[in-house]
Amino acid sequence: MKRVFATIVSVTTLLLAFSGTSAFAGDKEVTVNGNAKCSMCSLHEGNTCTTVIQSKHDGKTVNYYVVDNEVSKKLEKLSHSGKKVIATGTVKEVEGKQKLTVTKFETVKS
Repeated sequence: MKRVFATIVSVTTLLLAFSGTSAFAGDKEVTVNGNAKCSMCSLHEGNTCTTVIQSKHDGKTVNYYVVDNEVSKKLEKLSHSGKKVIATGTVKEVEGKQKLTVTKFETVKS
């Protein structure tokens, strides 16, 4: 009986450990390659200028809404020019939108 109980506890612990790691999958660092755009001026969304990196994945357009921080303030200057950028950071889905917290970025030389 002790072995059965120990086996059940072990399996339950493993299941909880693996299900917990999937909750943190959004905290992985990713690299996004696309055009920096203004959500209000270019995409006609919202009432304020917000930086969006528009990228293509599997033939679909994906909008990454940049979260305000020190790095994104520098990126904001490029959003009205539509420059190509490579941004690195973490992505979380919030209310159906991909929110990108940028840790670093660079412009792509044409």
